[in-house]
Amino acid sequence: MLELTSVTKRFGGLSAVNGISVGFERGTINAIIGPNGAGKTTFFNLISGVMPLSEGRIVIDGRDVTGLRADQMARIGVGRTFQSTTLFDNASVLDNLIVGHRIRTRSNLLDVVFGTRRLRDEEAACRRKARDALDFVGLAHIEARLAGDISQEERKRVAFALALATDPTLLLLDEPAGGVNPEETVGLADLIRKMKRSGLTICLIEHKMDMIMNLADKILVLNYGEKIAEGTPAEVRANPVVIEAYLGSDHAHA
Repeated sequence: MLELTSVTKRFGGLSAVNGISVGFERGTINAIIGPNGAGKTTFFNLISGVMPLSEGRIVIDGRDVTGLRADQMARIGVGRTFQSTTLFDNASVLDNLIVGHRIRTRSNLLDVVFGTRRLRDEEAACRRKARDALDFVGLAHIEARLAGDISQEERKRVAFALALATDPTLLLLDEPAGGVNPEETVGLADLIRKMKRSGLTICLIEHKMDMIMNLADKILVLNYGEKIAEGTPAEVRANPVVIEAYLGSDHAHA
């Protein structure tokens, strides 16, 4: 589904991501872990087209997508959430989601000026898609609430719904359980499994190790911008290099 070859990002003389090669299978949950400053968010920025590569190649579904911009990556099915969920707080939850599906529409300024059939049809489709996404993440009951009035956990779910509204096949989740309590974390993990069952391929950055070990099919471990390990949760947990760099010896026996 996603294949990265020698992916590198340099800022001046510093390599934030250095020569990473890895593949992620379709319909799997893949975690990217590592200490702060390991290059995880930069890695996501490269996959999603937010930043250009310094070197390397990105292939999605057999298509070389190296060099595509973020909007082009979104159109070919790469969805993304960010560490902090930025919403239009003075708009309703539903209106926030309608914006997300706009990437799939074709109406332009002339359609708006003349109130064309295409514009009306696309607005109705956007509303349907937004409601479907809200229903999927379990928030259909708050569609009319102002985004500024919802909880942190609900904001996380809205972020998922926003990404789903762009019709992705590959979903990048940046710290999806950041800032929520343990019970809410379990609920978000269940939602990520539901996304997998619906056919999505998921990559996530997360610091909550218990969540990752129970959720991921595959884990990629970064340190100082380099890949130091990859494998199943059991393989990563038992890897002495990972234990040394990140997990701590207590996790080796968990």
